[in-house]
Amino acid sequence: MDASLPPAPAQVDGATLPSAPAPGVRGPDTPSAGPREGAGIAGLSLPYQVVAALALSVFGLLACGQLAMVFLHVAPSNTLTKQHGEAFDDWIYPEFEQNWKLFAPNPLQQNVAVEARADVEGADGRRTTRWVNLSREDGEAIRGSLLPSHVHQNELRRAWDFYTGSHTEENRPNGLRGELSERYMRRIVMLRLSQQGYGGSIERIQIRSAVTAVGAPAWSDEKISTEPVYRALPWWNVTDDDLPEGSGQGQASVGTEGAE
Repeated sequence: MDASLPPAPAQVDGATLPSAPAPGVRGPDTPSAGPREGAGIAGLSLPYQVVAALALSVFGLLACGQLAMVFLHVAPSNTLTKQHGEAFDDWIYPEFEQNWKLFAPNPLQQNVAVEARADVEGADGRRTTRWVNLSREDGEAIRGSLLPSHVHQNELRRAWDFYTGSHTEENRPNGLRGELSERYMRRIVMLRLSQQGYGGSIERIQIRSAVTAVGAPAWSDEKISTEPVYRALPWWNVTDDDLPEGSGQGQASVGTEGAE
């Protein structure tokens, strides 16, 4: 028999069955070759390979650039940061702000609470409210929460850092951002105090911080005072710009800062 000829069709009970294709010959039912499963980019056609390679390159460059910007932002002062520090800050602030303390030379060893009180003008005259621990309220709002609010975690804390970083110990602005930080603090405090239900018009507010050192562990012989140290700011007269929307307080007294 000639090996080059295809085998004759088989017959079963008078019916003719299709013969199997010869080795190396693709029959009508043979699946066409396509991208191999799990082959990755190599399994794509050439145009798609080019697009995928370009996309990966762009994402890789962005990731490397982000890491470089963050590193230079938190790194000690050097030639690059002195020459291009403003460019690094423009990239980082405010979305990628870093406030790392874990590897700082002096890690945080104290708790800082922000408190506020108000002078309220009501039907029974003018009175001064008790101090309200706003930081404690934020802590209670996020304790036990699986998805804590970013506002409760950071708004008040960052606002106080903003104020102390732009003022001297005598509460005098040391830069152009001093007035901005004061307005920011007043608005946040007024937003919180307006929810206290004092039953009158808030005319003045005062803010203070209570700094408490973290106590030494039980196994240590170190003696650390855990008594709070207070820093009280001057009384601030409330203006219309300080009132939160929908507070219902109405027209507030307008004036300049005062101190007691």
